[in-house]
Amino acid sequence: MDKKSVEAENGSEFKAHVFSSSSELHQKLQEKWSSVKKKPYPAMYSSIFGGIILDPAMMVIPIDDHMVHRGHGVFDTAIILDGYLYELDVHLDRFLRSAVSARISSPFPRSTLRSILVQLTAASQCKKGTLRFWLTAGPGDFLLSPAGCPTSAFYAVVIDDDFSQCKEGVKVITSSIPMKPRLFATVKNVNYLPNVLAKMEAEDKGASASIWIDEDGYVAEGPNVNVAFITHDKELVLPFFDKILSGCTAKRLLELAPKLVEQGRLKSIKTANLTVDEAKGAAEMMYVGSTLPLLPITVWDEQPIGDGNVGELTMALSDLLWEDMVAGPETQRHCVSYDQ
Repeated sequence: MDKKSVEAENGSEFKAHVFSSSSELHQKLQEKWSSVKKKPYPAMYSSIFGGIILDPAMMVIPIDDHMVHRGHGVFDTAIILDGYLYELDVHLDRFLRSAVSARISSPFPRSTLRSILVQLTAASQCKKGTLRFWLTAGPGDFLLSPAGCPTSAFYAVVIDDDFSQCKEGVKVITSSIPMKPRLFATVKNVNYLPNVLAKMEAEDKGASASIWIDEDGYVAEGPNVNVAFITHDKELVLPFFDKILSGCTAKRLLELAPKLVEQGRLKSIKTANLTVDEAKGAAEMMYVGSTLPLLPITVWDEQPIGDGNVGELTMALSDLLWEDMVAGPETQRHCVSYDQ
């Protein structure tokens, strides 16, 4: 009997279990988490349930939510570090701009969304990790239009994550996966298939991640991070944000970097179009993203960036961002009251 015949025969013999009650199903879900010593997701909020969930077995969303089967949803992520939420308001503002572009109305005003996120973080007791949140067209049916969805949905989850400042250089490749068109690239939406494929392509080639090049031949961004360069003239250059996601950390970098100009270490700071040749000819290169906050890039398409070592100015910029995350002003950091 050939392999296909064996697979067909085995498939015909398989019997799917029918859960006769919700209690039986809950017990099955609990089995998955019973052996986990530390919960990776200590708390979740669901507007569908109307509250905060601490049992990971119950951290679920309806399958007829249009985010699940149509990708009609937006999201964003804030950092939790030493019991503070970093740049929560900046991320929340971008989140709501994304929702407008996706034509999703929030079930709550901005102030309530913010309050829920702070309360969720407090309930999680997590002092270091990420806070990810979504707005979706909501559950209702399996059609394309959200017209049948009674209300939009808001979900959020705290992810326990022991991240640290990145100091080692990584390799990247130029992605062969087409990047998203401007309309979708500039909105932080849940349609991440191109991003996933770009990341997998890089991993297949022994690289950390990839670089997207736009249709005009200019450097764009990484699969879920911005990219920045230091020229040999000591200029900090980031690609224009008109065709890519406006990164919160990248914009904060542009606000903090003038400190190095004042010290005479950087000559200038700008956003500009960069060709691949110009970018590969840079003295230093880095990814820019929330939990990194900067990740030095030392090799691109097997070609060293600069001298192939982690750049001094890259780390100086990283130190500025990390210090801002750890001890920045109150406008950037919200202290979470965990005893509430």
